[in-house]
Amino acid sequence: MSNQLELDQVCVRYGDVTAVEDASLTLQPGDIGCLLGPSGCGKTSLLRAIAGFEPVSAGRITLRGITLSTPRRRLPPEQRRVGMVFQDFALFPHLSVRDNIGFGLTTLPRKARQERVESLLQLVALSEYADAWPHELSGGQQQRVALARALAPKPDILLLDEPFSSLDTELRTLLAADIRELLKRSAITALLVTHDQHEAFAMADQITLLHQGRVAQTGSPRELYHRPANTFVAAFIGEGSVISATMTGSGELEPLTADPTARRDGACNRQVLVRPGDISYDASSTLLLRVTRKTFRGAHFLYELMLPDGQHVPCLVPAHIDVPTGGTLPVTVKLQAHLAFDSDGLARSH
Repeated sequence: MSNQLELDQVCVRYGDVTAVEDASLTLQPGDIGCLLGPSGCGKTSLLRAIAGFEPVSAGRITLRGITLSTPRRRLPPEQRRVGMVFQDFALFPHLSVRDNIGFGLTTLPRKARQERVESLLQLVALSEYADAWPHELSGGQQQRVALARALAPKPDILLLDEPFSSLDTELRTLLAADIRELLKRSAITALLVTHDQHEAFAMADQITLLHQGRVAQTGSPRELYHRPANTFVAAFIGEGSVISATMTGSGELEPLTADPTARRDGACNRQVLVRPGDISYDASSTLLLRVTRKTFRGAHFLYELMLPDGQHVPCLVPAHIDVPTGGTLPVTVKLQAHLAFDSDGLARSH
């Protein structure tokens, strides 16, 4: 299967400032990708380069085998067959829902245009709002109109730039899952930009995590969570703490004990990712860790515990185990060797 989208060692620079360096990724037809990362990591610059709004300083961007951008040649945005959904929706307030969706279809015959708009209204479940004005819609409904308008010209790829940022947290995750289902049902290739990993997990087949303008790791949400390539990925994805721990010469992690000086022969220090589920409440345990912070989450408490050597780790415990801050919690700890990293912060094995 040929790639729908391919970025090959793409660089984006603004004068002396490098926003993106050597970024490579591919998307297969019908896949939903995500550019994820903190503010300033280069994800929006990369999306704008794909859309044609920014030139590339190095590398190549191709869509369905057609070159969109190189340092010497840049196809204009209107010739790229790229649909765009912006974070502020950018709906035309003086146009109805129906006319917003049909705005980019002026070259179609009237009947074909009407049929396309009606099919999209059904696709995004807004047929009964066809004659409404944008200000009469909820945020989620406005987002669906923006999506339908971007899909109307049948683009080869749909780009979504922080499309849920103006919505409340609960609606964002729900809408991301709904839009994923809609895009999958229509076999539409899409690329989402977000700083929110929950949105990325709810929507994407493949996530490219960016750090300081470079690709830190590309993989499925499950791969990034369970097999982080380095300590940045480990710290950014999911909940957890990266701590220093001891690994034996045979590659096993030594269990934590109340005596931080205990170490077997041939052991060495490693950086290890500790997830909340790696530390369990155990009333019979002799390892008592001090509670330094606690957050109530309904059915559970998320505790921050201090290890004997002063490092901090998370622990998720049923809500009936209510220990005050400053108290101690008896626990057992099971560290995972495949989540250990070397001195350079890189995963030991994959």
